[in-house]
Amino acid sequence: MTVSTQFEATTGGLALQSAILLYRTSGRSGDIAPAFASIHAVEHGDGGPVIAAGSPLTRQHLRRWTEALGRNAPPEILPDNVLVAHPDVLAWWVPEQVRPAYFHLERPLKDLKAIAKRCIVPVPYPAHLFIATRKGLGVYALAKSERPGADTVVLHSPVLNVFVDGKLCWGNIAKPKKLSVASMAEYERAVFDSWSTHPNAGQDQTVAGKTGLVRLWDDLAARGARRFPVSRLKPFHPVPHRPANLAPVTVAQLIAKAV
Repeated sequence: MTVSTQFEATTGGLALQSAILLYRTSGRSGDIAPAFASIHAVEHGDGGPVIAAGSPLTRQHLRRWTEALGRNAPPEILPDNVLVAHPDVLAWWVPEQVRPAYFHLERPLKDLKAIAKRCIVPVPYPAHLFIATRKGLGVYALAKSERPGADTVVLHSPVLNVFVDGKLCWGNIAKPKKLSVASMAEYERAVFDSWSTHPNAGQDQTVAGKTGLVRLWDDLAARGARRFPVSRLKPFHPVPHRPANLAPVTVAQLIAKAV
């Protein structure tokens, strides 16, 4: 039998050409790794497509299908700040810097000095880690303004539009249409160039000290601070009250969970 792994050109688009079957030994239900794989031609008749007899799947088959499936994914040159570039996950970091912040608090606290009214004011941001997937964007702070490694511990982001679980609250912010290196600037604008109207539930528990997140931002804006006090940010945990004996969350763990 001849097994074909090539696409068949048709006037109606792609044609069903081959099928891959995966086999594994019974017993360990938790072991999902296939023990054997075979590739089969698909025969088309009046009764519909039928999977024909197959042959062992080879590396050559895998290379051909990988090339075919990757034709619509153009290669990209990766900037130095990219950590992971995967079809379903994009992770990168940005250094600490002073940026314009957009405040329009729905319920301003008493005695605010700089952000009681709608304003755009420069404030210092800590270094940030971004993990974008097709479902959303994770936003986290970093203790040091340097490229993080797999074991780097992440902190809660102080950005008001970020939920306690690290996800960006999109609201009416336009979402990037593509998950690509070219879209990184769009994701960053969604975080840093959107209006902050209120802290999300539990966000005041993500910072240490007597004052909450809004008063922290107000103090930084009022005195023209140039560095964000990262010692005020607690290690990241996706619930407001993090158990004291829980190990810190690392960059590698967040990326593994996102894939």
